[in-house]
Amino acid sequence: MARLSTSVLSLLFVLLLSVSLASSTPRYKKKRLTSIPIPDSFMQCVDANSESSVPFASSFFTPNNASFTTILQSTAQNLRYLVPEAPKPQFIFTPLYESHVQAAVICSKQLGIPMRVRSGGHDYEGMSYVAEIESPFVIVDLSKLRSVYVDINDNSTWVEAGATIGELYYRISQNSKTHGFPAGLCTSLGVGGHITGGAYGSMMRKYGLGADNVIDARIVDVHGRVLDRATMGEDLFWAIRGGGGGSFGVILAWKVKLVPVPATVTVFTVPKTLEQGATKILYKWQQVAPQLDEDLFIRVVIQAGRAGQKTQKTITTSYNALFLGESQRLLQVMQQSFPELNLTKADCTETSWIKSVLYIAGYTLTTPPEVLLQRKSLFKNYFKAKSDFVREPIPETALEGLWERLLEEDSPLMIWNPYGGMMSKIPESEIPFPHRQGTLFKIQYLTSWQDGEKNMTKHMDWIRNLYNYMAPYVSMFPRTAYVNYRDLDLGMNKRNGTSFIEASSWGVKYFKDNFNRLVKIKTKVDPDNFFRHEQSIPPLPLNKRREGQFV
Repeated sequence: MARLSTSVLSLLFVLLLSVSLASSTPRYKKKRLTSIPIPDSFMQCVDANSESSVPFASSFFTPNNASFTTILQSTAQNLRYLVPEAPKPQFIFTPLYESHVQAAVICSKQLGIPMRVRSGGHDYEGMSYVAEIESPFVIVDLSKLRSVYVDINDNSTWVEAGATIGELYYRISQNSKTHGFPAGLCTSLGVGGHITGGAYGSMMRKYGLGADNVIDARIVDVHGRVLDRATMGEDLFWAIRGGGGGSFGVILAWKVKLVPVPATVTVFTVPKTLEQGATKILYKWQQVAPQLDEDLFIRVVIQAGRAGQKTQKTITTSYNALFLGESQRLLQVMQQSFPELNLTKADCTETSWIKSVLYIAGYTLTTPPEVLLQRKSLFKNYFKAKSDFVREPIPETALEGLWERLLEEDSPLMIWNPYGGMMSKIPESEIPFPHRQGTLFKIQYLTSWQDGEKNMTKHMDWIRNLYNYMAPYVSMFPRTAYVNYRDLDLGMNKRNGTSFIEASSWGVKYFKDNFNRLVKIKTKVDPDNFFRHEQSIPPLPLNKRREGQFV
């Protein structure tokens, strides 16, 4: 009887929505098999295909809903993709249960409506909430699917895709002070998408990536089935752990392996300007950072601006670190391996692992951990980013040329993350993320601005020119990139289809030789390319399949 009442209410909501939509002109026009408007037919289909009733009034939002814009912008990080002319979805669906996600896949496929899936909204090119090659499209927002179940006795945790990495860290810390998980530095990252790209963090040199520590998963496949590791098979399980999001299915949850952390860890941030010898110190860091004790992670945050009382701009290199241990041993390690930084006891702060998470994310050490439950982002701007991996130290002369270019831009940022340790011990083919042995560090380039589209071309040109300048000093053949720092400058799929040859232009940069295996798996599990976006993994063309050329 309760189910009947829900269906009646859903039908009334559909009828009311139909009236409101009749007066609006759809932005995109496309021939359909049904005369019923997309939102109406989708809701009817979801209601018919879901095991759980759907409260459409609180989980279904069209542009005519007062809360549509708020929901759309709620977790979107790159304001470049929220400008008025950016493509907007026909509607946003926020499922409450796994069966809602299953129904969304079934109905999206049945009605021929491309879907984008969003867990945390951190996609650098907005691909989880904007579609440049599809019209119309819909968003399935997983933010209400965010439960976390910690099992300390099993050293594992099930975490739903819509939870943030900060929520995961917090829940682990509430159950144990000596367990953690090696994933992202930004605490508002959505777990679902974050781990699909690898998920690096400040414990990567000790324990590898987040994706290296996944032991099971739940995913909705192209047929609307919920699969776990046993039922999806090892090929698909391999592909979703680092093969990038949006190509193989909808991640519902990950089962992750917890790792031991000491009760006391140490953090520090030591800034060095050009006037304090930043160039020589950074040159030395490139040589020692990948070789340091595995318990020590020292990244370098590089910015241009005014330091102290100076009126002229300079370059500041900030050495931001986590050490899995007490400060006394840290000082011994630094004196032996990196004395050039002149680290002192006064620079060091001993704290708990969960407090170190906040510190590395940009919060003060006095911030209560409960802030992680607010799902807040400290970075929401108009921005463009790119990435590189470095295999040989960059010469001092090249660094000096880099400083000149950084000083030309308004708000440039570079972050250099050290590799080595466990990252060098895991084979390139263990998961799709291939950047392992021989990698010294990863570079993230970023420029941000606040004046919208006014000077966007200037900033975009600047970062592309900087990227070109760095070409001789980074990895080559291919020049590799990190898939979680999506960069459409590397190429993108076309509106009318995905070409294996064209996709190789970015696929090999992100995945190296693992790209071929990803294509083979894609061809097997989603041959019609239902799960797609601007840089999704393509299936092989039909003629190649017939010839048996499964890469």
